[in-house]
Amino acid sequence: MGNHSSHSTHEKDGLESGSGTSTPRGSTRGTRSGSSGELQGQQEKVETQTTSLVPVEKLGKLLAHRSQKEDGINGVTENSFTKYLFPKYPDLARQFYRYVHKSGKCKNKHIPLSTFKQQCEKILAMLDDNAIIETYVRMFSAEAEDGTVRPDDFRSLLYISYKLSMDHYPEGPQTCIMINKTLTAVVKGCFNNKDSHSVGFVVRWLEEHCHRLIFPVHRYCVHMLATRHRELEAAGAGAGGAALELGTPVLERSAWGAAGALPVSAAWLLAATAPPLYSRPARPPPQPHPGGTSASAAWLARLVCALPSHWAPLYLSREHGLGANRFLHHTLAYRGPTLVVVEGAGESVTVVVCASQEWRETHQYWGGPDCALVQLYPTYALVERAPKMLYLNSCIRGYPKGLRAGSDPRRPLLAVAEGFDAFTFQGVPYELAAIEVWGCGEQSLRDAQLDVKKWQVKEAERQRQVKISAADWIEHPDRYLLELAGRPQYNNSAS
Repeated sequence: MGNHSSHSTHEKDGLESGSGTSTPRGSTRGTRSGSSGELQGQQEKVETQTTSLVPVEKLGKLLAHRSQKEDGINGVTENSFTKYLFPKYPDLARQFYRYVHKSGKCKNKHIPLSTFKQQCEKILAMLDDNAIIETYVRMFSAEAEDGTVRPDDFRSLLYISYKLSMDHYPEGPQTCIMINKTLTAVVKGCFNNKDSHSVGFVVRWLEEHCHRLIFPVHRYCVHMLATRHRELEAAGAGAGGAALELGTPVLERSAWGAAGALPVSAAWLLAATAPPLYSRPARPPPQPHPGGTSASAAWLARLVCALPSHWAPLYLSREHGLGANRFLHHTLAYRGPTLVVVEGAGESVTVVVCASQEWRETHQYWGGPDCALVQLYPTYALVERAPKMLYLNSCIRGYPKGLRAGSDPRRPLLAVAEGFDAFTFQGVPYELAAIEVWGCGEQSLRDAQLDVKKWQVKEAERQRQVKISAADWIEHPDRYLLELAGRPQYNNSAS
């Protein structure tokens, strides 16, 4: 599970915060070399010290006090847990509480205070990505007696992640009318019409196709466990989590709409699948701390405070027109990562090409290791991620023309025709309905591209006004075009 970076007071001892639930890597060998009495003495010493997870201890006592006052139970009840810890998300509260109850092997319906603290410290101490994913998959499948995951359980977990991301959107809570379609695509991609899967299978599928999709749930839970005691101590029972920033990319409002090929729910999904290059958050502004920045505060800020990136629309075929020249005009000269959304007619299939660098025309395949091809609808999947899998050619003779994606040049997974009116995906032909290109870099890259386009327009206007000499006009191609059009006589006096 690894050492908790906030446990600065216990790094010298090589132990966790006295919970006794995990042993840091590299510390087992050192503790076993001593006698059992020395080991027991070290553990008792750690237990008597002030724990580094003071927020969990305070939260547990406050919830136990509310449970005693309202339910007459000496412990933490599900009622107080839901009402005061996760009031806005009762489904998450129910799954979280039952997971802690089951993991702690509680004999009664409530959770003893010591067990609550122990299990919450376990969750706060998780830093391994695989352990985080497995924990929440198990959490939402705890009701299944055979230990398997059903599609409805998986969908509930996905919806909680989506809801948390949208409620903590940087520009305020958002909704997406395409969320059911998006969630259905993910469930179909994982279960493939099967009734259930093992926890291990679902975890491996998430790790392969969208390994960051569950992290918003963990970030929110960590944030609430670490900060909720402040509102409760202030006699408040608000929703909490107002200061939490999650990493869903912000789509510019001018490009939003029900007819768009990339709804906000799809952006949330792609941000969990595409390499971090496409949704790399900006560093949050430094917050002054009256008593100095502690190790635990720095760890919490690193985990939950991330300002998301902005995705700017470079080319929308429904607005700019569908064609190869339109695509090139609006896409070239953007020196940053982009997402190219290719939508088939009749909502048959939607594919996303992740380009990690500037688009360019060449007869060779190009691209870095962060290039990827994702099937968005109707079944979600990361089709391929590899270097040198992108191809774009509209003018070089003797080579295939159009846009292609796939590491095998002989059998590209995606091939958009030269006229941008049709495409094939995994060998199946489709009619092209729309293409969108989204810039995922910093705003300075978009400004630089617009400056290049302004310069090109001015240069074209300047070239149109250049006077041509008589000698140049004799060999100029426009002279022969005029003669073919029936105008053999022309005036050279202005030359």
